[in-house]
Amino acid sequence: MRLRHWPTGAVLAALALGLTACGTSSDSSSGEPAAVITASQEAGTVVDTPFPKPDLILTDTAGKKYDLVKETKGKPTLIYFGYTHCPDVCPTTMSDIAIAKSKLSAADRAKLQVVFITTDPARDSPKRLGEWLDAQDKSFVGLTGDFTTIQAGARSVGIDVEKPVKEKDGSITSTHGAQVLAYSPKDDMAHVLYMSGTTSDQFLHDLPTIIKGKTP
Repeated sequence: MRLRHWPTGAVLAALALGLTACGTSSDSSSGEPAAVITASQEAGTVVDTPFPKPDLILTDTAGKKYDLVKETKGKPTLIYFGYTHCPDVCPTTMSDIAIAKSKLSAADRAKLQVVFITTDPARDSPKRLGEWLDAQDKSFVGLTGDFTTIQAGARSVGIDVEKPVKEKDGSITSTHGAQVLAYSPKDDMAHVLYMSGTTSDQFLHDLPTIIKGKTP
């Protein structure tokens, strides 16, 4: 996959536009939420000016404090903001990453860190996060905490996250950016972002290079 190079300003503008709005309807016969992508998205963008990880101290699936910057320092890291009740975008994204990771060499699998930060902490307890992520890959890190803290952390890296809203009909609407941020182990900066719709093959193509601290 040949990645595009965008100036950071343009990337942040794209991040702000790339939102996923998901709602769970109480009237739905299946009980399943529905999702709408509010902007068209393409995979793989190299940013001209890399940026640091969000400075967050949250709670992991074991109920322990997790300092994101400290725990992932010097490690190739993918970060995604989403939530477990998401009907399609979040599970599809995490599944594609899990599939790609499973096809890496054992050495690369051991190095790669994948962090999922919930945008719906009121419903995503550590236990629920753990069960949901374990179905994808047991090595994935799940983080929850105070919504305001998570929102500020997301926005510090250009990803907009809105507080889930309960509608009059009982449905819940949650809006969040759907991008995966890829951080280099060499400088702990994000050099590449992946839009919603990136396939497992596309992730697999780039991950060995990212793990080495290089730009695809």
